[in-house]
Amino acid sequence: MNMNNVLSLLGFARKAGQLVPGETLCEQGIKSKKISLLIIAEDLNESTKTKMVRLCESEGVAYRVLSNKLSLSAAIGKDNYGLFGVTNKKFSRALISKIDAL
Repeated sequence: MNMNNVLSLLGFARKAGQLVPGETLCEQGIKSKKISLLIIAEDLNESTKTKMVRLCESEGVAYRVLSNKLSLSAAIGKDNYGLFGVTNKKFSRALISKIDAL
């Protein structure tokens, strides 16, 4: 698998309304059990990254650290986002398998 497949799948999830961008919305989604996968950009602020990883671990939500804010944001048609929550379990499973195969 290559990174383009993962980014394309993120774009599809956004178009299907199954992607939540941004720290505040992701935090709310994790706490309310609506998010099944959190995508974290590698170049995200270290304190934010640590905070979100701890939240995911305490709530039992899968997370993956991937790529950078520029390419992830471009894949979903937004600017300067580093956190993305996937709300659909099928999209989450597909993304996890593709990311783990990289």
